[in-house]
Amino acid sequence: MFVVDPKAPKPLVIQIVEGYRALIETGKLRSGMKIPSIRQFAETNRVSMSTVVEAYDRLVAEGCLVARQNMGFFIREVGSERPSAKADSERLPLGLETLWSVHKGWVTGNASINPGSGWLPEDWFDDEALKKSLRAVAGRPSTQLVGYGHPKGFPGLRWKIADWLREKEIYANPEQILMTSGAMHALSLLAKYLIGDGQTVFVEEPGFGTLNATLRLQGAKVVGVPMGPHGPDLETLEALAAEHKPRVFFINPRLQNPTGVSYDMPTSHRVLQLAERYDFLIVEDDIYAELDPFSSRCLAGMDQLNRVIYVNSFSKTIAPSLRVGYIAAHPDIVEDLTLHKIAAGLTSSELSERLAHEVLLDGRYRKHLRVLRERLADAQAQTCERLEAAGLALFHRPRAGMFVLARFPGLDDPEPLCNEANVRGILMAPVAGFCTGTNGSPWIRFNVAYCDSERLFEYLSMMSAQ
Repeated sequence: MFVVDPKAPKPLVIQIVEGYRALIETGKLRSGMKIPSIRQFAETNRVSMSTVVEAYDRLVAEGCLVARQNMGFFIREVGSERPSAKADSERLPLGLETLWSVHKGWVTGNASINPGSGWLPEDWFDDEALKKSLRAVAGRPSTQLVGYGHPKGFPGLRWKIADWLREKEIYANPEQILMTSGAMHALSLLAKYLIGDGQTVFVEEPGFGTLNATLRLQGAKVVGVPMGPHGPDLETLEALAAEHKPRVFFINPRLQNPTGVSYDMPTSHRVLQLAERYDFLIVEDDIYAELDPFSSRCLAGMDQLNRVIYVNSFSKTIAPSLRVGYIAAHPDIVEDLTLHKIAAGLTSSELSERLAHEVLLDGRYRKHLRVLRERLADAQAQTCERLEAAGLALFHRPRAGMFVLARFPGLDDPEPLCNEANVRGILMAPVAGFCTGTNGSPWIRFNVAYCDSERLFEYLSMMSAQ
């Protein structure tokens, strides 16, 4: 076997992965051989089980190992394709690498403290309202519950969303609204509809890593536009637009993931002007809109769905498990997208859409939103103060929302530190995973809803002092 050195600068996970790769490449481990279990390896090498889990998961993702239920881990059989042992960035395409990381975050679930999480804690949602609405939906005639539903989605919910959008000064009728199975489904539909192989698309840098992966898998050339404290750097955006002539710019302009930045009004206007000048579309992912206590005007409201396609969902306010999102766009675009939706999966879940409709009709939903905004605002203020007190620098102090970026001064690559935190049961999210390239980033994303742990800030203070 090989020796794992806890004192070495190289992270333990990487040591384990490289150790197994070397044994496979030199023939010391042959196809079909069983390797030590996670517990056996951890006990023999005096490392945590979570470290071994992460290493084994990565080896499975690379195609070096295969996991067999109730049997353990084995070297992949001869004849089964697996990538050659090249640099990490070459073994898996960037799109698959990112999606594998997302999958691993769901599957392993070892951390007891989760500042790297991308969603709100379960106890922040109004489960009583959800249960009440479930009972109401269950009381409907069975003929309303068992069919496929309308291809565009449940009409009652689309009417309600049209009313909701009108409050945001987006004037769309229900036929301009297409229901989807969450915002990510909406973005995937739009990627397939808008983008041909080799076409250039712009995204925010850093931005939504799962979207970047989806765009790459679609065959797009993905170009990142650097983010500042008020939105994208406008000079860079114009220079890149003149050079690349993008088809579309995907943006998350309100309480952005991962920076927490919201576009100010001059930035929003300028982005729309550049879209007109350089003839590109804008997909506005406004998934955090209901968490914004300032109710800023969105780009779709300024543009009235001319060049802007609007995406939202209820996963951040009702429940992530509901998987109900929607697209609002020009009527011609919605008609085309409806055909793409039918081709991909016929319809979205009318049962879920009826449930979301019931929740929206309940008067307590708006009260729930007010409580959620206030709770996040308090958590945001406290987290920013405590991060600075622990010696970290902030990218920007967000006015609200779930996320804030921070870094350790003088540390350009926080990934080893984040890996060490994971071993200690603290899930952290280095921002390199939210970027379009492989150059890394010094920033770490913190979800303020999970930053109420003394142990987290003790660890951050300890690392900052080193």
